[in-house]
Amino acid sequence: MPNILIIDDDDLMCATLTRLVKRMDHAAVSASSCAEGLATATAGVFDVVFLDVRLPDGNGLDLLPKIEATPSAPEVIIMTGFGDPNGAELAIKSGAWDYIEKSSSTKEITLSLERALQYRQEKTAVSENRKISALKRDRIIGNSPQLNACLDLVAQAAGSDINVFITGETGTGKELFARAVHENSHRARGNFIVVDCTALPETLVESLLFGHEKGSFTGAEKAREGLVRQAHGGTLFLDEVGELPLTLQKSFLRVLQERCVRPLGSTREIESDFRLVAATNRDLDKMVREGLFREDLLYRLRSYLIELPPLRQRVEDIGILTRFHVDQFCERYSLAPKGFSPEFLEMLKAYSWPGNVREFVHTLERALSSARFDPTLFPKHLPTHLRVQVTRAAVEQEPADTMTNGKASGQSLPNLHDYRESVYNEAEKQYLQDLLSLSEQKISKACRISGLSQSRLYALLKKHDISRLQ
Repeated sequence: MPNILIIDDDDLMCATLTRLVKRMDHAAVSASSCAEGLATATAGVFDVVFLDVRLPDGNGLDLLPKIEATPSAPEVIIMTGFGDPNGAELAIKSGAWDYIEKSSSTKEITLSLERALQYRQEKTAVSENRKISALKRDRIIGNSPQLNACLDLVAQAAGSDINVFITGETGTGKELFARAVHENSHRARGNFIVVDCTALPETLVESLLFGHEKGSFTGAEKAREGLVRQAHGGTLFLDEVGELPLTLQKSFLRVLQERCVRPLGSTREIESDFRLVAATNRDLDKMVREGLFREDLLYRLRSYLIELPPLRQRVEDIGILTRFHVDQFCERYSLAPKGFSPEFLEMLKAYSWPGNVREFVHTLERALSSARFDPTLFPKHLPTHLRVQVTRAAVEQEPADTMTNGKASGQSLPNLHDYRESVYNEAEKQYLQDLLSLSEQKISKACRISGLSQSRLYALLKKHDISRLQ
């Protein structure tokens, strides 16, 4: 029997969903807060979780990756009392199965649940029947939910020849993930050819990519095989593909479609059976709008998307990253093994890491150089600019206990989230009062005007302590 967890502080909504789930012969358990919901999801085995966005102790969207990381890894259906396009985008990007408004019909909610359960059942059956092998993830260090979600995508992509598009900030490890796609695919014995598009000289870019025949241009003293052909049977990795010259994009699009390349000065085309992985930290959609990147090429590149999280969004990986790289550097420089103080680790976690893992590794190498003969790493060994930024941020976040600019601290602005919540609640209550008046206390008319379901309307009236319709 499938187990369903409902996380919602609205008693009426919990009761409604529980009845719906039990009518489908499934078991239902409910929780009314983020903390209770996460504890319940961790302790039990659940197939699907209905998760409210607005909960007393936090935002349900922030809870989503933590629920997906629980042992049973349930599918999550986000439930919300109001539609928010940004929230919907965030939910889907975070791995939610669906994003549904509470005013949706029972049929829509039931269908979403049925499809989630069908998907989970089929996925489980495939996993049980397939021989599982360890994913090769050389130098991809960490076990955070965000990183594991990306590794799951690598495993899925490795099973086919689909074009893979990797995005992420500078220093997030796009080349490492590209190599992981290659090393876990059936092309692992072939070449992994890296093309750094930022380093391609515009006058020689066609020759470097497609190759050339002897005498095809001044200085071409002998024929040369291009990088695309060198990737035959393997993987071609276009790093920073947003820097690919616009004049070359049309030619490369044809190569991508036909898997054939014509060297400069040649009259014949040569086959190149390569798998394409591209990466960028640029906004290619914006470049398309500005006429700097071909839209048809972008569609071809973005067949399978892997978005890498910045290091600041996976702080839980910093401990294992620190241990791994400190040990690596100690071995490389023939140093005795080093420990690090809790304060050293806390400072690393508090820093924002604009350069991500690349900056993190360079910082550790510099700290090791500073502490060459010291057995333990302390914050003092870290670069001054890093320590200054973390310390300033900590001081600025401390609540003011004294008068500031002649005003008492109690007169400062409220927290933005609390202020937004207060304004929203006031507007919602006023709307309901106006709705009561306009509908003449008739429930059917009120539902027709507002577009709300009967259960949702009653829930909102209860929330704001407004007398129910007669």
